[in-house]
Amino acid sequence: MDTAWTLLTAVQIIVPLIRTVEETKALVAATKFPPLGKRGFGSPIALQNFSPMPSFTEYLQHANDSLLTIVQIETKEALEAVEEIAPLVDVVFIGPFDLGNNIGHPIIEGKMSKELDEAIARILRAAVGAGKKCGIYCTGGEQARKYADMGFHMISAATDYTALGAVMAESLAIARGEGPAVKAASY
Repeated sequence: MDTAWTLLTAVQIIVPLIRTVEETKALVAATKFPPLGKRGFGSPIALQNFSPMPSFTEYLQHANDSLLTIVQIETKEALEAVEEIAPLVDVVFIGPFDLGNNIGHPIIEGKMSKELDEAIARILRAAVGAGKKCGIYCTGGEQARKYADMGFHMISAATDYTALGAVMAESLAIARGEGPAVKAASY
């Protein structure tokens, strides 16, 4: 297998707010070629984006392994079915803000409830138990470290919204002579 070609062709499909096993199965069917899915082969690739240019046969032989299907577990329904959903995809990703809202335990002023922490731990266990990777969105480096220590595989250490806001608040505070601004991690 040509590793350089494989790295160039790896892509991901991230689906937020997945709700059911059926939705997950439909996602996999739509994104993977047979026998894993039902994706058609018409116009499968933009050949000019690859170097060296693969043949259609080479592409077909590697496409299913190169495409990551990622679902975000952010709903009560998906949480209740996570042990069935995790084996179907490559990565289970957690959106903790939507998950907290949807299970009745929203993140308020950066504080996460025990119930939300337990839901996050359950999702991680389901992914690892299925031999899959698990990721999570974080509000900053401290939270990212916490989840890395728990065993998460993919971690978004900050969002553009929170990171840009924090940098701008700190820069403006310093420009005003007020020193660095301190802000809790939250949306």
